[in-house]
Amino acid sequence: MFTEHKSVFLFVDSLWSRAPGRASLLIQEEEVKEVKEVECVFSRQTVRRTESRRSFGESERGKNCFQYWRTQKEDFAMSWGTELWDQFENLDKHTQWGIDFLERYAKFVKERLEIEQNYAKQLRNLVKKYCPKRSKDEEPRFTSCLSFYSILNELNDYAGQREVVAEEMAHRVYGELMRYSQDLKAERKHHLQEGRKAQQHLDHCWKQMDNSKKKFERECREAEKSQITYERLDNDINATKSEVEKAKAQFYMRTHSADESKNEYAAQLQSFNAEQWKHFHSAIPQIFKNLQNMDERRTVKLGETYRSFAEAERRVIPIISKCLEGMVSAAKAVDERRDSAIVVESFKSGFEPPADFPFEDFSQNLSRTGSDGTISNTPKGDKDRDRDGAPGPRSDPKHPMSRTKNKLWLFGKKPKWSVKMAPSLEDFSHLPPEQRRKRLQQRIDELNRELQKEMDQRDALNKMKDVYEKNPQMGDPNSLQPKISETICNMEKLRSEIHKNETWLSEVEGKQSSRGDRRHSADNHHHGPQGRESPEGSYTDDTSQEHHTPHHRPGPAQPRHPNPDPHEFDDEFDDDDPLPVIGHCKALYSFDGQNEGTLVMAEDEVLYIIEEDKGDGWTRARKQSGEEGYVPTSYVEITLEKNSKGS
Repeated sequence: MFTEHKSVFLFVDSLWSRAPGRASLLIQEEEVKEVKEVECVFSRQTVRRTESRRSFGESERGKNCFQYWRTQKEDFAMSWGTELWDQFENLDKHTQWGIDFLERYAKFVKERLEIEQNYAKQLRNLVKKYCPKRSKDEEPRFTSCLSFYSILNELNDYAGQREVVAEEMAHRVYGELMRYSQDLKAERKHHLQEGRKAQQHLDHCWKQMDNSKKKFERECREAEKSQITYERLDNDINATKSEVEKAKAQFYMRTHSADESKNEYAAQLQSFNAEQWKHFHSAIPQIFKNLQNMDERRTVKLGETYRSFAEAERRVIPIISKCLEGMVSAAKAVDERRDSAIVVESFKSGFEPPADFPFEDFSQNLSRTGSDGTISNTPKGDKDRDRDGAPGPRSDPKHPMSRTKNKLWLFGKKPKWSVKMAPSLEDFSHLPPEQRRKRLQQRIDELNRELQKEMDQRDALNKMKDVYEKNPQMGDPNSLQPKISETICNMEKLRSEIHKNETWLSEVEGKQSSRGDRRHSADNHHHGPQGRESPEGSYTDDTSQEHHTPHHRPGPAQPRHPNPDPHEFDDEFDDDDPLPVIGHCKALYSFDGQNEGTLVMAEDEVLYIIEEDKGDGWTRARKQSGEEGYVPTSYVEITLEKNSKGS
């Protein structure tokens, strides 16, 4: 626009210059009109160009061009080659610092991932410590325990995610940084070597130029000296012609050498200036630009690794959140009511609480000296028995009630129904009724599962046999017959075992139901001693059976056949529930057990002790088949469990 207006003004000035002085006012009207027309044309063109530039600037392409131009201008202003052309040593130090900083960050990442690895390892050891391996029977069933082990499992998964974080940091951050650091060191070394070579070349050019300069200076001084000598001899009338000619020749020679040195110096100076311009405007800017690009790429790589460092943590956050949600769900799953019910289910023995003690009247054999109206403390039921002439009960140290007075427990010594007290019996008769019923039911379920597996295997073998019969080329059908026979045999054994265990289970359930009926009867007749359960869990329905116990058992000091009272063992074997095993014994001699209540045993046979010798020479024992009875104490070698002694 300014160029166009300048053209108009020059044209006007040219018109005014045609008429000097006042005559310039007499411009022809045609020329003035021509000037106005030219001004209008240039004005319209200027407006159109201004509008086009404004529309181009508002367009997307124009914005991109202006942005590119601005970026190029900023890049040119921030270029190390132009701004830091004389800072080679500082750039050397800066690039070395950048690589050292990158390696320092890599060391930080390495220590961080080691912390993650150690943390995960300690968490796994903690989980392993508090979640030891257990057998199937010892698995916890309480909701609090199950929730705790669920939390341990979630914590183990959490530890796995910490290991994932450490692995991601090791591969994506630390390993990448170490490889990139080696590449940076090699690239930096290459660029610095190029810079030093360029500087050495420039120094060499400068030395050549400086040598030519010094030579030119030296030749000029020699030429001046020869000139002075020549002029002095030429003006001296006493000098000979040969001397003057010689001085003149020397002067010409020195002058010629000075001219040659001058030309050489000029050439070397021109060459050095060209090399210096090339060094500071081409070579060094390019080297410094490469160093700048290398340093910027290092900065970008650091930013990327910072992001990768955070992303390694962010990727596992959803899984860690699920682990924490699992812990919260496990905490919500704790149910105190269910735990209480499990305690009842686990330790319920099936026995009933002991009934009241009967009154034992020790004064019935005393002669009455008082009047008939004497107040007696004898219960009414005992008075009726006295009037009927029934003999009163007598105290007997061997009476079952006397023997079990130490076993009356709510807070006394409770029999420990544990499998650890004695070797486990096949029918679990050493356990309390309720626990025995559960164990039998559990065994039946396991046997049914095994039976189902055998049946599935039999069906599969039969199908395979049918296929072989239809397609003999696939195999021999007779080769499967031994396996089928073995499977059928296993099925028969399992069915036999199931039937046997179901028999024992029905026996236990029948005893529990009969005991429940007796308890109901005892609740209805609580004022009498009938239907009372002994503290050991055995029932005595008859008062005569409850109080009339044998007064003497022959103690077999040597192998002989005892002859006890026929009613001696009645009260001992009316128990609905078996007594707990308190030890075991080994038969030293054989015993035929012909009398009622005794137990037949063979020499070296092992029996379970369920009642100790009370001083009468007899020990109550049980065979592995479940048969119970008394054996002579002197015939056996007894070993009692520590927990059962003195109970």
